[in-house]
Parts: sequence; C-alpha cells; structure tokens
Amino acid sequence: MNSENGKDWIEQATVVLDIEMKALEEQKQALGQDFIDAASLILNLKGKLVIIGMGKSGIIARKIAATFASTGTPAFFVHAAEAQHGDLGMITADDAVLALSHSGETDEVCGLLPTIKRLGAPIIAMTGGEASTLAKHADYLLHIPVTQEACPMNLAPTASTTATLALGDALAVVVLKHRGIQPEDFARVHPAGSLGRRLLTVADVMHTGNKIPMVTAETSLTDAIYTMSSFRFGITGVGSDGKLEGCLTDGDLRRILQQDEWDMQQPVAKLMHTSPQTIEESHLASEAVRLMEEKKVTVLFVTNEAGVLQGIVHLHDLLQAGIA
Repeated sequence: MNSENGKDWIEQATVVLDIEMKALEEQKQALGQDFIDAASLILNLKGKLVIIGMGKSGIIARKIAATFASTGTPAFFVHAAEAQHGDLGMITADDAVLALSHSGETDEVCGLLPTIKRLGAPIIAMTGGEASTLAKHADYLLHIPVTQEACPMNLAPTASTTATLALGDALAVVVLKHRGIQPEDFARVHPAGSLGRRLLTVADVMHTGNKIPMVTAETSLTDAIYTMSSFRFGITGVGSDGKLEGCLTDGDLRRILQQDEWDMQQPVAKLMHTSPQTIEESHLASEAVRLMEEKKVTVLFVTNEAGVLQGIVHLHDLLQAGIA
C-alpha cells in the first residue's frame, strides 16, 4: 500500500463518518411527541418490551433489547421470522412491541401486525417509511429520516442503522433516568465481567455474623489471641451488641511480646486500639481498596449508616472478587 492509497482511504472513511454524523443530526431534529409518548409507555409497562426486527434491523433490535434489559426495563428480542413460527406466543396484552424496519414494508415484520393488534399490545414503530404499512399500523411512530446511506450505492444499511441504534439508546437512557436507576442496580444485572466487579459494594464481599472475630472489652489477652488465631484475619474486634469499641491486631501482639513483662490475663480493653478502621457497607468495594492502601491495613470493619457493626472485609476477599 502506497501513501497515496492510504490518503484516499482516509478520505473515503471521512466521507462515511460525515454521512453518518449528518444522519444523527437529522435524527435529533426528528424527535417529537411520539418519542415522549413511547418513552412514557415503556416506563409504565406492566409487562415486557418486545423488540422485533429482521436482517440488519434485527441485529440493531437485538442490541436495543440488550440495552433496555441491562438498564432496568424487562425486554427481549424476537426474530421476526421465528415469531411467525411460534415465538409470537411470548407476547401478551401487557407487553409493548418495538418493531424495526427501515422500509416499513419488511414482510416478516408486517405479517405480525394483525396478530399483535389482536393481542392488544401497543406497537412502537422505528422506520424510515412514514407512509409505510408499519407506520400506518403503529400506535407510535419514531421516524428515521435517513435518505442517504454511507454505502456509495446507497444500498447497504449504514447511516440508517446507526441512526436507529442511536435512537434506541436515546429511548433507553430517557427511560433509565426516569426510573432512577443507580450504580447498584447495574451491578445486580451485571454480576460478571469488569462492570459487575467495579460496581460491587463492600456488603457484597464482607464476612458477616459468626464469621466476624469479636471479643468483649473484658476478654483476657489469652482468649483474644485464641479468637484471632481461629478466624485468621490477623485481627479481632472488641465490643458487644453491634458496637465496635476497638480492635487488637497481630502487630499489637508482637509489640506486647517484645516488652519485658506482660500479663496474659489482663483485659483486652487495656491493649486495644480505640479507633479501628471502618467503612460503610454501601460503599463500593473499590473504595475499600483505596482506604486500605491509604491507611496501610489489610482489614476493615464494616458498619451501616448508624455505625452498627455489620461485617469485616479482608484484602484477600477483594483480590478474589477481582477488585484489587
């Protein structure tokens, strides 16, 4: 490849991107009342959002369905051809159908309209054909005003699929915002992968109940050492009834044993730290890692908003969860 060819390729790619950006700008201008009504319908659905498409529109429909499902709206994709052979049975009157066809005349999509109408499920159309069969039978029309594809023959769906995908994203994000979705809601539907790991809270990885090493202030040093050895965290909390009064670490024990005299029966209250490092259970697990690095510790006690002890988290727990 010579430099002249490379320059031509960049110019051709720039033309494609310019056409697609123009399509997105036109799509933005096409937003109107039907978009508002469609978003309101989806937000208040009793059932699920069923997204139907065929060919390239089917690929875009599948992605839009995945976006809705991952952002708090129960949604699934139905292949238009498969729907005519039994999959249409998944649709109920409580659902809404989002149908994609750029021409608005796709046989497999339009062939489903009478049955969907009989079921009583409202239809949202995403189409470039304002006067098409799909548009005429839809309850809400989301027009895709793309007239020029990036394909030099103006045949391969390019700008139109980009605009359709972007419009689907816009619809999903508007609904997401009005649902009040929070990062922890994303974590629940992204339990695997880097997104799920980033959104794990301390509560997701902490040890609770009888897995928390705890002694009372009156416990002897001997019994405190036994508790620390039993739980293998290298630390024990000191307190009772959910109140954390202090802690004793294996580093404290080494310092005690270096003294000329020590009393193994003295109460741990005389030896403990009175300000143990804590973190609230609602905080992200990544914040626990940052705090451990800042304070140079490997264990944090976990409390709720009221300061009541809820658990304990070790650096190893965060490593195993893929956080650190």
